[in-house]
Amino acid sequence: MTPAAVRRVGERALLVELDDTAQVAALYGWLRERQESRALGAVEEIVPAARTVLLDGVADVDALAALLRTARPSAAAAATGPLVEVPTVYDGADLTEVAALWGVSEEAAVRIHTGPEYVVAFCGFAPGFGYLTGLPPRYEVPRRATPRSSVPVGSVALAGPYTGVYPGSSPGGWQLIGRTGLALWDTGREPAALLAPGVRVRFTAERA
Repeated sequence: MTPAAVRRVGERALLVELDDTAQVAALYGWLRERQESRALGAVEEIVPAARTVLLDGVADVDALAALLRTARPSAAAAATGPLVEVPTVYDGADLTEVAALWGVSEEAAVRIHTGPEYVVAFCGFAPGFGYLTGLPPRYEVPRRATPRSSVPVGSVALAGPYTGVYPGSSPGGWQLIGRTGLALWDTGREPAALLAPGVRVRFTAERA
């Protein structure tokens, strides 16, 4: 993997552009490994997105840019975070529709969704909301044509290649397949967000 571009952003930041989310995850894991071993140099923050990684508060921008242009992270670096299990009741309003899109029964759809180990690729949309990758591409589903004005807290949902869990009640257009009582965002906890980039996630089916 070679970055598509490494761009300077202001005086102390770099933006790395990549081809897809898998490359972002691999580079993010590679960077975190080097940050923890103190082989990266001084960097205050590493922020992955869908196709970019932002490094902010960089002490030596030129040296880090040169390192990034020669980086060759492997996919294995993306799956080194801690594991979080998300107990889920699969009774979402859109489970029947998702199962039909997949051409399977609702029971089979639950087995499909609980099968993979997911990785938080990046966070956004709302505090504590992680974009999880792990479902095979054939199970991508479209967003709803008409978003809901309110999605309940804890809703487990799908959109495109991602799975997400709503940390609070909010509008949303993702397909709802289940719900969890797990607190994804808690300001009384350190850190407040349960899911962060690089965290591995397993969904487990629970009875209502």
